[in-house]
Amino acid sequence: MQEMEFNLLQEPWVRVRLPDNTVQEVSLTDALLHAQDHVDLAGEMPTQDAAMLRLLLAVLFTVFSRVNVEGEPEPFEEEDDALVRWGDLWQLGHFPEQPLRDYLEQWKDRFWLFHPERPFWQVPGAAIGTAYNAAKLNGEMSESSNKLRLFPLYAGAGKSQLTYAQAARWLLYVNGYDDTSAKPKGKGLPSVGAGWLGKIGFIQAVGENLFETLMLNLTLLQDGQRMWGENLPCWELDVPRSTERTQILCPDNPAQLLTLQSRRLLLHRENGMVDRFYLLGGDFFPRETAAAEQMTIWRNAAKKNEAAVYVPCRHDPAKQFWREFPSVFCKEETVRQPGVVHWIETLQRRDLNILDPQRRIHFRISGMQYGDKDFFVNDSFRDELAFQAGLLDELGRAWQVRITNEIERCEKAAQYVGYLAKDIAIAAGDKNENAGGPAREQFYFLIDQPFRQWLQGIDAGKKNYDEMELRWQAKARSIAEKLGKQLVLEAGSAALAGHRVKLDAGKKTERTELYTAPKAYNRFLGGLYRLYPKTDDEGGTA
Repeated sequence: MQEMEFNLLQEPWVRVRLPDNTVQEVSLTDALLHAQDHVDLAGEMPTQDAAMLRLLLAVLFTVFSRVNVEGEPEPFEEEDDALVRWGDLWQLGHFPEQPLRDYLEQWKDRFWLFHPERPFWQVPGAAIGTAYNAAKLNGEMSESSNKLRLFPLYAGAGKSQLTYAQAARWLLYVNGYDDTSAKPKGKGLPSVGAGWLGKIGFIQAVGENLFETLMLNLTLLQDGQRMWGENLPCWELDVPRSTERTQILCPDNPAQLLTLQSRRLLLHRENGMVDRFYLLGGDFFPRETAAAEQMTIWRNAAKKNEAAVYVPCRHDPAKQFWREFPSVFCKEETVRQPGVVHWIETLQRRDLNILDPQRRIHFRISGMQYGDKDFFVNDSFRDELAFQAGLLDELGRAWQVRITNEIERCEKAAQYVGYLAKDIAIAAGDKNENAGGPAREQFYFLIDQPFRQWLQGIDAGKKNYDEMELRWQAKARSIAEKLGKQLVLEAGSAALAGHRVKLDAGKKTERTELYTAPKAYNRFLGGLYRLYPKTDDEGGTA
């Protein structure tokens, strides 16, 4: 068996989607040099793609913070230098070949998947860590010896072994999203929690092809404003950190943060396949110090009357992404925007003329849903949202207020639907307090695509606020009204006749009230029409 095997710069292992919708494995070098020919990454899971994207970005940050598009040494001296560099790359439409080849050739020996001293993304010292079979490495299976999947996607050799290409992809994934099940070998060591990507609410911008996607996430200024420290990806370290569960300072440069070694890993190969791996906790830092992270949403963790302290916030997989619009995209004192959102806004500066405000931008979120104390992985999820880039610009502020108001109205409408479902249940003699939950979720399901389409239809450069608002409100009211009718029709004869309920039992105000489905529906309509008043054109009041 060769000591050095499978160089990631030469061997095909990065899964990309082509324009004809086929999936192909390419080398890391080809993924970058031909990014304009690839529609997107196409790994086995969205979370794996997120980890892969960060690796590719780490290379780009490192190279183009040091040299210009001609490959000449030209580090940034001030903020505008970074914006000019970005604009030059964007106008080029592809990544220049020579600067990338020169850099990757220089560090070629650090990209061997198997190497006696410097295996990529691994440390030989991890051999003392917890041993897992290949099924645990594969995120589509995520099995261990005491946790087997009931309906596995793989069987036989496909379950017990991975190709080198598969193992390389899952290596990135496990580093980013591993749960907390691995036990430390040392005593008294702090808990590192889930992998770094598992702790954040991952968000990225998405372009028309992989080149555009990489560029839109290449935030050459921190939060679109400040210079970064010197980029230092993990493969450039003279001596990689190998001690387990090591607390470090949050990196001040994107390449180091994007290649954070949340886990100490070591792959084991047998007969040209990976059959197991070893794992220890790796580098970590408190979430409160993570201000440099550009690909997360945030929440204010400060207590009442205390100064704001923003920490990465995981996505709620039960919530459609558009419902998070105010807390992610709106520029308010109480909101911290993701760095990538700041970057898209910065690129629209009128003096730069780099990014067209009318260009449609897609934002994608992905993440893991963990069990109690992040001890195991339950599920993964992904969602996307598209709208004109100009909504993030200064001219889009008025639209942000309108969009936020409509989302709040949607929340209210969902409440009214829930109240209706609960009242119908009471009318039928059902005392289930959670009866409104499924109805609310059904409303969000029905309204999901119409809201996304309405958001996409907003032209940030136009001031037709009232027209667009009324168009949406009529649609939302219609959807809610139809759902309300459906709930009444499905209620049954018992709910129509009604059920008398004792209220304020034991109090002076004790009384009874008759609950019926028609009465509940009329109450629902009253709230709905106050929320979404009909206009003169619709037969209502202006």
